[in-house]
Amino acid sequence: MTREAVEAGPDTHRPEAVSEDGLRDSEHSDAAAKVARVSAKLAVVTVTYSPGEHLEHFLATLTGATELPTQVIMADNGSTDGAPEAAEAAHPNVRLLHTGGNIGYGGAVNRAVAEVDPSAEFVVVANPDVRWGPGSLDRLLEAAQRWPRAGALGPLIREPDGSIYPSARSVPTLVSGAGHALLGTVWPSNPWTLRYRQDNEAVAERPVGWLSGSCLLLRRAAFDAVDGFDSRYFMYMEDVDLGDRLGRAGWLNVYIPDAEVTHAKGHAAGRHPELMLPAHHDSAYRFQADRHPHLWQAPLRWALRAGLAVRSRVAVAAAVRERDRENSGTVTDGRQSGSGETR
Repeated sequence: MTREAVEAGPDTHRPEAVSEDGLRDSEHSDAAAKVARVSAKLAVVTVTYSPGEHLEHFLATLTGATELPTQVIMADNGSTDGAPEAAEAAHPNVRLLHTGGNIGYGGAVNRAVAEVDPSAEFVVVANPDVRWGPGSLDRLLEAAQRWPRAGALGPLIREPDGSIYPSARSVPTLVSGAGHALLGTVWPSNPWTLRYRQDNEAVAERPVGWLSGSCLLLRRAAFDAVDGFDSRYFMYMEDVDLGDRLGRAGWLNVYIPDAEVTHAKGHAAGRHPELMLPAHHDSAYRFQADRHPHLWQAPLRWALRAGLAVRSRVAVAAAVRERDRENSGTVTDGRQSGSGETR
């Protein structure tokens, strides 16, 4: 209907036109309004940084994850491979948002969510190397109705080999975090790691401390209530921090294992451990320092920073040796290394 027709009011003497599909104008309007409402209900945000072929798999499998129409916003942190531009050109429901530089994962998500229609009840945040299981988003949305106080809902996440990634965890305390950090590699079954990773918990729908930020269904009201991700976390731990703040604000983080995705994680960390691992340790320090801010706790923060600095140097040295070994093997057998990842 034109603007002039709206201003003039309805023509009560003119019969409604009937289209070739047998629907009257009013029925088409109702259908269009329904699509518009659904589109406003669900938006998908992903952060890209030269995602390569992963991005097309992400978008292709998304079509089978929900029966609802989706709008995808790619917050790009400086891709150079052309994949985000190609995706925007190929998919009418995809929009590319340039952040202006590599502003980190949480900061980029916040920028993209700010572009989403405020009436959208839910926002999906997922890494571009996620592959969606059939019906996975619909199952998360159904669960959101069962859990009205759920601020974040997360699916079961599988590794590329089919194994289950421990994506639903408890919030790390200073003791459990230190125990896991120091012993998780050399003694995987230590009690602090088991408690933190929730390895002994049944794979069942339940509230947890936090959920992996690689794939989340976020209730917009909850996300806005805690001011979204803390952009001070450039990379890593921003999902732990978000889950903890949601919990402190009275919201729930709910694990929904009936919904499944696959995540090909770790590419960036594998290629650039000298950058990624120190970022991880910096984020671990920030998380605990924020929760132990008092003057009398200063010695604890100093000890934590020193211990994490030593652990970071050791971890980087080991990762660089492993990367060099793998690269040497790649050159030998002629295979190409994988493409990049955001986190």
